[in-house]
Amino acid sequence: MAREIKRILIANRGEIALRAIRTIREMGKEAVVVYSTGDKDAAYLEFADAAVCIGPAKSSESYLNIPAVIAAAELSECDAIFPGYGFLSENQNFVEICEHHNIKFIGPSVEVMQKMADKSKAKQLMAEAGVPTIPGSDGAVKTPEEAKALAKEIGYPVILKAAAGGGGRGMRIVEDESYIENAFFACESEAVNAFSDGTLYMEKFIEAPRHVEVQIVGDSFGNAIHIGERDCSMQRRHQKLIEESPATVLDDARRKELHEAAVRATKFLKYEGAGTYEFLVDKYNNFYFMEMNTRLQVEHCVSEMVSGIDIIKLMIEVAEGKPLPSQEEINLKGHAIECRITAEDPVSFLPSPGKIQKWIAPGGKDVRIDTHAYCNYIIPPYYDSMIGKLIVWGEDRDAAIAKMRRALDEFEVAGVKTTIDFHRKMMRNEDFINNNYDTKYLEDYKG
Repeated sequence: MAREIKRILIANRGEIALRAIRTIREMGKEAVVVYSTGDKDAAYLEFADAAVCIGPAKSSESYLNIPAVIAAAELSECDAIFPGYGFLSENQNFVEICEHHNIKFIGPSVEVMQKMADKSKAKQLMAEAGVPTIPGSDGAVKTPEEAKALAKEIGYPVILKAAAGGGGRGMRIVEDESYIENAFFACESEAVNAFSDGTLYMEKFIEAPRHVEVQIVGDSFGNAIHIGERDCSMQRRHQKLIEESPATVLDDARRKELHEAAVRATKFLKYEGAGTYEFLVDKYNNFYFMEMNTRLQVEHCVSEMVSGIDIIKLMIEVAEGKPLPSQEEINLKGHAIECRITAEDPVSFLPSPGKIQKWIAPGGKDVRIDTHAYCNYIIPPYYDSMIGKLIVWGEDRDAAIAKMRRALDEFEVAGVKTTIDFHRKMMRNEDFINNNYDTKYLEDYKG
């Protein structure tokens, strides 16, 4: 049933909060942003229609404080909450509480979120939907003996994963049987400490894979569309650094299969809102479902650049009960690349919070920068170190790389260390230029 949303609380911070404010206000709606005392001087607070302090700098006492966020929404008379990514964006309890308070959560239902949160259960559902999955356990692996038997069946190398895991935690690659018992207990212990859940599952380890994901959106009428795919293979310790769309490792036939699988899965789940299916692609171009993120992704910008679609606007319209455009109306064109700019040492990647003493951002045709940073901004030490995303569009991949190289050369930041120098090197790296790398490339990269 259609329900117009007039006032939206943004339950996030930094560049995604500013990104959401802009879209909400362009739609003629009101934007309310929450902030912690650690973000009290953030410039974007002035761009919102209202700003509400929800607690101290520590995330657990502010951005992760559900009662404080709900109280802010009710106090400011918001009828919807946009969660962004991170923080409460995939918190099922938060979604249920929003429903209880008659506040529309701009995202999927708690039922769908529950289905996809447990990676072993999600894999079973995808198999039922006809989506290729990595050979492995049918649900949880409970003992080292069970792990040994299954590994012998599917063949080494295998990977043990925490069912509730993410960010590379609770994972161990095992090359042969002699290591499996130690790996099992180490993985289980890490999973308990990180996620309070020691449940493990096992998969065949795909060697030299590419990480390719599909952006989808579903509506309340059972419609689903894709907005192309993204290659996110340039990673360090399972953290994405560079993303691009389209994934040029795929040929047209395999790309079509990938898109169709993602749309089929979305309809199967009766998914409402934006989400991303993540796949591993092996050296033979076979793709396997890995996990689903039931939220907006950091790298959604590259999909926007090749499609011309404002994905946050689409999310809000879906939440209002409006139908999606048809797949035929989605026109994907050219090539986009995103570099994540973080306040980190470009070699060690150690955080570098502090005061930005110089900030000269690049510009020009088809250059976009999503950031909340500026000259004299003090980067707080309490949160993720990402201070912006530089995104460019070109007619093809070579043109996009050339444009990104030029834009990075214009980008000047002083006072804190950033990863700009790392990205400058990558845009001149022959392996990156020739598309000759996989998710493990940076493990041996000496730069």
